[in-house]
Amino acid sequence: MKGLLLRLSGLDADAENAVRVIGFFDRLITGRAGLDALVRSTAELAGCPVGVHAPGQGLSLRAAPGEDVVTPGPAPSGAATRALEGGVVVWVARTGAPVPLDDMLLERFAIAAAILLEHSGVPRPELGDPALVELVLSEDVGTAERSRALHLLGFGPATRLRVLAGTGVDALAGRSARLGGVRAVLLPGEVASLPDGARAGIGPDGPALDVARSWAAARTALRFTSAAEPVVWWERLGGLAALAGKLGPAELAELPDVQALDRLAAEPHGRDTLAALDALCATGSARKAAAALHRHHSTMPARLARAEAVLGFEVDSPAGRFRLHLALVLRRLRDNADLG
Repeated sequence: MKGLLLRLSGLDADAENAVRVIGFFDRLITGRAGLDALVRSTAELAGCPVGVHAPGQGLSLRAAPGEDVVTPGPAPSGAATRALEGGVVVWVARTGAPVPLDDMLLERFAIAAAILLEHSGVPRPELGDPALVELVLSEDVGTAERSRALHLLGFGPATRLRVLAGTGVDALAGRSARLGGVRAVLLPGEVASLPDGARAGIGPDGPALDVARSWAAARTALRFTSAAEPVVWWERLGGLAALAGKLGPAELAELPDVQALDRLAAEPHGRDTLAALDALCATGSARKAAAALHRHHSTMPARLARAEAVLGFEVDSPAGRFRLHLALVLRRLRDNADLG
């Protein structure tokens, strides 16, 4: 199909070839193609960049031949345009002189866009409806549908957003939806303080159209949270983030250091011991760990000695704290697997 319009025009811009162009768009309409597919296919047919601009619906889509993605963007200067009702414009940006079938292509492109815009499957509930949030976070949604849903939520495609994935965060302000056992919150600004007992993974900031990536990253960050560290920012995980996708719960459960932590947790004072180990990793010293836990520093040696006996390595040294911290993180990933 690539460049078909150029080949047809080179042969003869007669009624037969015009009918072939009409049939091309009719098949897209009857096949219930989405706007993304319409823009991509039209670019391939035309052999040049094309686009749809519908500011009233939060849409500004463009594609070029040979590209598999539709991206936001206005019509370039000098593009041939066709205006529709409601401020909608379709455009074709051909370098050099137009070809004989360009007018036919632009007309049928406009008709197809008008029909697909009218029959778009994007829901139109009240502002902030969770269905819209779920839609913009879906990895399977096209640029057109995501743009329109963001528009209905009050966000432009270039708005900077990050996503918070959390438990116990229902009281947080923001556009949100419960997806499985996790609440997703769209955050255009600062992250508010969490309620007591809540946990949250916070995805990276980026353009609203990339919010699905922030959602995936936020769910990964949530798996690294614990009572000792209830908020984890994806950007601060660094190379640790890769662990979440490499090891499954069963593999994590078989690691000797994770099993040793499980044995510690099962002991009579296991919860206190694990809290002491978390605090040791967070503060870097036994005395500071005791202060963080509001315990007298004299209680720490016995806790650490018992931990070392079960773990089989020294914990109050740089190398030991690194190994201990990694073991604690891997245990969190196993225990929080259902949150990812």
